[in-house]
Amino acid sequence: MIESLRESVLENPGHIVMWGGLVIGMVFGFTIYRTNFCTMGSISDIIALSDYRRFRAWLLAAAVAVLGAWWVETAGVTDLANTMYMTPNLNWAGNIIGGALFGFGMAFAGGCVSRNLVRTGGGDIRSLMVLIVTGIFGYMTIGGILGPIRANIESASAVDLSEMGLEDQGVGSMLASVSGMDSATGHTIMILVIVAVIFLYCFKDQQFRQSKTHIVSGVVIGACVTAGWVLTGLAADEFADVAVPVGSLTFVRPSGDAIEYLMRFTALGFPNFGISTLVGTILGAFIAAKVAGRFRLATFADSTDTLRNLFGAMLMGIGGVMALGCTVGQAVTGVSTLAFGSMLTFAAIVAGGFLGVNYLNRLIMAEI
Repeated sequence: MIESLRESVLENPGHIVMWGGLVIGMVFGFTIYRTNFCTMGSISDIIALSDYRRFRAWLLAAAVAVLGAWWVETAGVTDLANTMYMTPNLNWAGNIIGGALFGFGMAFAGGCVSRNLVRTGGGDIRSLMVLIVTGIFGYMTIGGILGPIRANIESASAVDLSEMGLEDQGVGSMLASVSGMDSATGHTIMILVIVAVIFLYCFKDQQFRQSKTHIVSGVVIGACVTAGWVLTGLAADEFADVAVPVGSLTFVRPSGDAIEYLMRFTALGFPNFGISTLVGTILGAFIAAKVAGRFRLATFADSTDTLRNLFGAMLMGIGGVMALGCTVGQAVTGVSTLAFGSMLTFAAIVAGGFLGVNYLNRLIMAEI
C-alpha cells in the first residue's frame, strides 16, 4: 500500500505537496486557534498561575509525534535518519544559543511563530509584522549579513559524532554505543522510555486528564507533524529534477521563504511544504476565527508595544535559524526523530522563555 501511494504521489509531487501541506496547515491552525495551544502561553501559565496544562499539551504533542515518526519509519515511508535533525554533526552551540534567543524573543513577540501565524489569521496585524520581521532576520542569519557570524559559531563548536563511532545524533544511537546493543534496538527502547515518561507526566495530573481541550490539542498537533513526515516522505525522490526534502512542520525559515516566494513567484513554481503549511495555518485560524465570530483587526497599542514585538521577532528569526527550528520545528518535529540536538533546543527554548517572560514582567511593572 505504501509503495502504491508513493507511486501516485510521485506522479505529481509538487502539486500534491502543495495541497497536502495546505490541508495539514489548516488543521494545525484551526486546532491551535480553537484550543488556545500556545507554547509561550504555557510558560506564562506556569509562572503566573502554576498551571502546567498547556505545557503538558506541548509535551503530549511531542510524544504523539515520536510515536508517529516511529510508525513512519517502520511502515517504510521514509528513513528519518537522513533528515537534517539526525546529522552526526552536533551543532550544540547553535541549539543552545539559538534556542535561548528564540525562547526569550517569543516572550516579547507575544508568542512563537506558530502562535503569530494563528493571530494573523484572526486579524492581528501586529502578528503579521512579527512574521515578516522574523522571516527577514531568519534569511539574514542563513546567508545574509548575519550568516558569517552563525557559520563561525557553528564551525568553532560543532562536534562530529562520527569520530566517536556514531552514525547520527539520535539518543537511540547513543544508548546503543554505550550499551553494545544495535542501533535499532536502542532507538526502540528510547522511544518507549521517552513516550512512557511523557505520558506518565501528562496524565498523572488530574486537571490535565479532565481537560479534553488540552488533550485534543496535543494529539492533533502531534498527528499533524506525523502527517507532514508521511507527505514529504512519500514525495521524496532524490532523482527528481526538484527534490522534495523530507521534513515536517516548522515555521521560521518558511516565514522567509514565503516572502521570497511572493517576490519571485514566476520563477519558483509550486510552493514548497513549508510555505504551504504556513499559508494553511493562517487560513485555518481565519476559518476558526470567523466560525467563532472572533475575527477582529488589531494593531500595535503604541510605540513601546511596536518595539517590543519587533525586537522579539528579530530574536526569533536569528535564534530559529541558529537552532534549526522553533517550538514546533525542533521541540515537536525535531524531537520526534529523537535527535539529541532537538532536545537541547527544546530545553533552551523553555529556559529562554522563562527568562523572557520574567524580564518582560519586570519591564511592565517598572512602567506602571
